[in-house]
Amino acid sequence: MLNTRIDSGIAILEIDRPEVRNAFDGSTVRALLEALANYESDPSVQGVLLCSTGTTFCAGADLRWMASQAQLGGESNEGSAGTMASLFRRLDSYSKPVVCRVQGAAVGGGVGLVSCADIVVASESAKMGLSEVRLGIAPAVISPFVVRKIGESNARRYFLTGERFQADVAKRIGLVHEVVAPSELDEAVATLLNHLRKGGPKALQVCKGLARESNLLDAAEVVDQRNGELIARLRASEEGQEGLMAFLSKRPARWVPKGEE
Repeated sequence: MLNTRIDSGIAILEIDRPEVRNAFDGSTVRALLEALANYESDPSVQGVLLCSTGTTFCAGADLRWMASQAQLGGESNEGSAGTMASLFRRLDSYSKPVVCRVQGAAVGGGVGLVSCADIVVASESAKMGLSEVRLGIAPAVISPFVVRKIGESNARRYFLTGERFQADVAKRIGLVHEVVAPSELDEAVATLLNHLRKGGPKALQVCKGLARESNLLDAAEVVDQRNGELIARLRASEEGQEGLMAFLSKRPARWVPKGEE
């Protein structure tokens, strides 16, 4: 089950399957994909918060569902895996900022969700692991995103050992941005979301694109030309003009919610 709502410009996607430690199955994957598509086209939504109910963030793919898909064989099995892979690709390439709230264990595909988020806040009690190898499988569909986030060296270790690691280790290797006490988790997430609300909606998307794509461009002159054209277009845009004039006039920009100035 997936709970969704919008709170002051932030779309909240909450996985609600605590009976299986918020492991996702085919219906959850499809629900997430549908919600992401709907909110991406909604101009009132500036960003997404990915979270879950209960004490576990996400135990990855539901193993009973995984076993049932394996029994389908052939194209059906591959199609199911492809849909799951498309969820991670969609999250990673999502045009709007994605914040991830991790209150407990994130395992396997749960680490995949974390790896695809732009900003990750975790509780000190959170534990993570890539335990697929212990099940005789591999973190195949999430590997591109996890390796890019934690680096090849760390991936070699944790892919092979399947060991669990604490939130402070997750922060050290780049998987998590901020680690806080359990009692401070909601406040830390709320603070980050308020920061996002202060950004120009279009500028947020452009800035995310810059961070994702700059390392894909090899030639310095290509990067410089593209970025020069980009800033010229942005500062001449309606949003850019509003942001500059608001700053110079010492007033909030039009998109900043009242009370968040």
